[in-house]
Amino acid sequence: MLKGKSAVITGSTSGIGLGYATALADAGVNVMINGFGDADAIEAERAKLEAKGVKAVYSGADMTKPAEIAAMIAEANDKLGSVDILINNAGIQHVAPIEDFPDEKWNAIIAINLSSAFHTTKHAVPLMKARGWGRIINTASAHALVASPAKSAYVAAKHGIAGLTKVVALEVAEHGITANAICPGYVWTPLAEKQIPDTAKARGITEEEVKRDVLLAAQPTREFVTVEQVAALAMFLCQDAAKSITGAILPMDGGWTAA
Repeated sequence: MLKGKSAVITGSTSGIGLGYATALADAGVNVMINGFGDADAIEAERAKLEAKGVKAVYSGADMTKPAEIAAMIAEANDKLGSVDILINNAGIQHVAPIEDFPDEKWNAIIAINLSSAFHTTKHAVPLMKARGWGRIINTASAHALVASPAKSAYVAAKHGIAGLTKVVALEVAEHGITANAICPGYVWTPLAEKQIPDTAKARGITEEEVKRDVLLAAQPTREFVTVEQVAALAMFLCQDAAKSITGAILPMDGGWTAA
């Protein structure tokens, strides 16, 4: 039922976002990917997606700039024919005690992790309403539900995403559109993998101890969430079987927020 529909996925040139794009393309959904990175690497990923038999385009829109976000949604509608699915995934992180937290880092995290989702949704919803169908999926985090020290901006943004998701769900409930947030715990991505050797060296522990006792300390399963698992949940939320799931803040965190 998704074949021929079109999706915009922010922050999708690697990691979770690229996982979403890949799963959607596999289901016959045209995709617009977005994000920063090496131009050749991004083009290679775009070409892989298009090789699946769908339209795949790239937007370099800066998620801190509302005008560029509006233009991105308009471009997707023009080039892909519609914006049926919107996945807000763009995000950055900075860790510091609040008294040392740089103002510019706070502003950037709020802009990219929270405000960008407001702007994409604002411009996508009228297009979805016109077609009587839509799926909005926001990548939140376990930090949309619980806090951790030294992550004031990230936790504030992710709690904000949860609230935004609920409001949008109520506003579009009678238009065939759903809005939900997926809240992963620690996800195994290339970025996470690259951080492990440095953390092990800095703490004087093994890489396995970094995984088990540092990164996965809060996850009772002691297992990383995979990109494929997150994408699979998003795909389910796009199905007709999930049309009554809206306004949901869905933990996918190995039991982290069960305590």
